[in-house]
Amino acid sequence: MKKTLVSALTTALVVGAASTTFAAANPFSDVPADHWAYDAVSQLAADGVIEGYGDSTFKGNRNITRYEMAQMVAKAMAKNTKGADKALVDKLAAEFAAELNNLGVRVANLERNADMVKWNGQARYTFSRTSTENGNDSSKNEFLFRLEPSAEVNSNWHVNARLDVSTNAKTDAGEDDSDKVSLKRVWAQGDYKNFKVKLGKFAPVQNNTIADTQFSGAEVSFGKDVKAILGAGRISSDDFGFYNKTTKANELGGSAANYQYVGVEGKKSKFNGGLYWHHISSSDLSNLGGYTDDPVNDRKDEYNIISAQAGYRFNKNVAVNGFYAQNRNAENYKKAAGLEVDYKGAQAENKGTWGAWVAYRHIGKYGVVKPTWDAIGRNQKGWEIGGNYTIFKNVVATLRYGRNKTLNTDKTVNTYFGRVQFFF
Repeated sequence: MKKTLVSALTTALVVGAASTTFAAANPFSDVPADHWAYDAVSQLAADGVIEGYGDSTFKGNRNITRYEMAQMVAKAMAKNTKGADKALVDKLAAEFAAELNNLGVRVANLERNADMVKWNGQARYTFSRTSTENGNDSSKNEFLFRLEPSAEVNSNWHVNARLDVSTNAKTDAGEDDSDKVSLKRVWAQGDYKNFKVKLGKFAPVQNNTIADTQFSGAEVSFGKDVKAILGAGRISSDDFGFYNKTTKANELGGSAANYQYVGVEGKKSKFNGGLYWHHISSSDLSNLGGYTDDPVNDRKDEYNIISAQAGYRFNKNVAVNGFYAQNRNAENYKKAAGLEVDYKGAQAENKGTWGAWVAYRHIGKYGVVKPTWDAIGRNQKGWEIGGNYTIFKNVVATLRYGRNKTLNTDKTVNTYFGRVQFFF
């Protein structure tokens, strides 16, 4: 079964990518303003990597020739960029390899058609240990192999996926070894000028704070510096607690609920922020926090979470990020909030880079869809400190320590977390 899943995913992506075609490598053919390469060069210009035309302008949104685009890429290649900008430059170099060669810029060992399917991923080992005041301690070891292929359909559309293969070793709690292969995400994405659409199974908005999960549905977004985002679909009940009205029991797994979200987010200079609304509903299942006097019959069958998050970068080394969320249907543990200060940060491609952070978080279990942090769990509040370091190129080690209190019992919880990631 596992081999069948991997083979099916690989075959679908390779066949789909092999059937696509690229525009002819003609130095005088136009590159439209809604082409992905145009947006990529615009981003490099915004980052100061390239200066556009000789007069330092980018000529608005008019079409430009592939030859003009290649000239800008050549300037960017000469600057030895790093990080996200380097990834953009490498992709552009593959797209305009013929034009770059005409300019005398050699692109060694670069086959343009090989860029139609990209395979990224990571292998990682994670160890965590939780020590509680009541003596209920546990530890966990996990080995995970993740593939994230992306296949180009045309200049606007890509098909993306995430495949996880994980092994959980035995824990102090007596958990058995277990292997699991899962296709976490698969979606088609269309990128147009100031417009994006996603169709399939993918991560929802705010997956970096209160919604670290995936759902099946559709999402559209409009705008560039300020974006409106709308999503709708179905989400698995594996991600949060439900109360079954018929069996009068708490249930996880095997059920799904309707999920919609709306958001507005933007960025300007060093500031970014957003406002969001998440709605989850089901006629058969109820959440555990939205009840009044009767714990059985008066449970609400929906979440309505209002949330905001914001960040500010003081300089290239120091940034602060925060969020706040509240479930309007819950009476207990309905709020979630956090504030984090970051210093630098490990860059996988640069050996010796490092980062550190300190954060305070309060995670009411009904104030989130699914929390994302490793050193603080659902229905806990407390402090976290951590750091990461790039040991070798594409090898990053991370350590976290969390000292928390449970919201329902006020017991102290100490969490120790370590991870080593190998990126490829």
